[in-house]
Amino acid sequence: MGVALGTVSIGNRILAALPHEEFARIQPQLESIHLEKGKVVYITGDLIQHVYFPVKGLLSLLSATETGSTVELAMVGREGAVGLPAILKKGMISYEVAVQIPVDAFRIKAEVLRQEFDRGERLHEHMLSYTNALIAQIAQLSICNRFHTIEKALSRWLLIAQDRAHTDTLNLTQENISNALGVPRTAVTMAARTLLNAGLIRYSRGHIVILDRAGLESNSCECYRILHDELQQF
Repeated sequence: MGVALGTVSIGNRILAALPHEEFARIQPQLESIHLEKGKVVYITGDLIQHVYFPVKGLLSLLSATETGSTVELAMVGREGAVGLPAILKKGMISYEVAVQIPVDAFRIKAEVLRQEFDRGERLHEHMLSYTNALIAQIAQLSICNRFHTIEKALSRWLLIAQDRAHTDTLNLTQENISNALGVPRTAVTMAARTLLNAGLIRYSRGHIVILDRAGLESNSCECYRILHDELQQF
């Protein structure tokens, strides 16, 4: 995983921000886990048994129709956590959580985390702050997917994915991206070709390499800047 429990290097932003005494209380309850690409962590209506704190990889929060069409609500990497309804004392999750890029994470039983959260100390503060940032992401993406071009939305999506996964190489197919953006695969193909021709990315057989981040930021809509600034305040 590249992280070590009990040292200053935790890997997850929320856990790493905890004072030593708070982290020490939950440390024995943290379980290291690996989740492969495509793994569905939660489906809509599941009871939340565990909260996951990623240290590597990328998770998607997805909303799906009865026919199987999906749109991405948010992306979560090592800056955050999934299973947040648990701290709000809601036992059921109202969206799907799936792995986009293989994830290494710490997970903890929901009831254990709730007990620590209810102490009202730093974990309480950080979890609520991150929840606010996640809500902001969901709200902004709903605007982006409705009003901005596929090319700009794809640029924004790639930037956020890079930020969350902390890598320039994203092992994602156009089908993965079309499901996330809620648009036809052909639309993603055309937008990706435009970015490729501009020298912003390289794409081959499910591997996307970001070549020019500054150019991609310039090509993105304002949503990326808004979300980036929001996360920096968390």
